[in-house]
Amino acid sequence: MNVAIVKYNAGNVYSVVNALRRLGIEPDLTDSPERLQAADRVIFPGQGEARGAMQYLRERRLDEVIRNLRQPVFGICVGQQLLCRHSEEGDTDCIGVFDADVRRFVSKRHEDKVPAMGWNKITDLKSPLMKGINEGDYVYFVHSFYVPLCESTIATSDYILPYSACLHKDNFFSAQFHPEKSGNVGAKILQNFLDIKNI
Repeated sequence: MNVAIVKYNAGNVYSVVNALRRLGIEPDLTDSPERLQAADRVIFPGQGEARGAMQYLRERRLDEVIRNLRQPVFGICVGQQLLCRHSEEGDTDCIGVFDADVRRFVSKRHEDKVPAMGWNKITDLKSPLMKGINEGDYVYFVHSFYVPLCESTIATSDYILPYSACLHKDNFFSAQFHPEKSGNVGAKILQNFLDIKNI
């Protein structure tokens, strides 16, 4: 299987590469539109800042390329946020696959630390991406911004308020958490993505 990872100015790419290698996949790390379009699966990971990431993508027209992909696509962390319509981080217009706006966590109590960092459970699981995942399984998050619950939500987590842990629309899937850092649960979610039939 030809799995492409979108190469752009975002951190954390190599932990995704290593997670795929553990599943027997040697991914193609690329910013080539042609190679992204030709891949069987595309993964759009990231840690970093929305405005700078979108500027990089737009300069290379990768935002259009990603928006128009027809094979299964999986956004991770900032990748999920950039697939939304708009982010409060830097007041940034994003790619617009998901009809949702990304919000910043606002602490309501002293113990509410931002960024949210660590293991948290996921619930209200839907879609083939969650096959074999149990209600309340724990995955690893690091984020200051979140996607509110919306019609594309296929998994929920709760930190300060309930929010979208995963999204799905058409051929696009995403996770706010890091499956590549989430042990056996994360590895199963990545495998589920690889196993999804073309849509």
